[in-house]
Amino acid sequence: MGSFSIWHWLIVLVVVLLLFGRGKIPELMGDMAKGIKSFKKGMSDEDEDTTKTVEHQADEPIKDAAKPSKKKAG
Repeated sequence: MGSFSIWHWLIVLVVVLLLFGRGKIPELMGDMAKGIKSFKKGMSDEDEDTTKTVEHQADEPIKDAAKPSKKKAG
């Protein structure tokens, strides 16, 4: 009772074909594939933007950190 027989799957397939029609299923799959491709492209574009790093030399002193701040308390 836990698994479906081949007849159950055939009936489900016929009902799906009647509801959506023969041409609608490939169209839906094509739209879904376009959406997945667009999502992947968007994720890769985001990764390229966030992976930009600033290169620096370890031997260079940091100029701004050595200066004392000139804030007046008041």
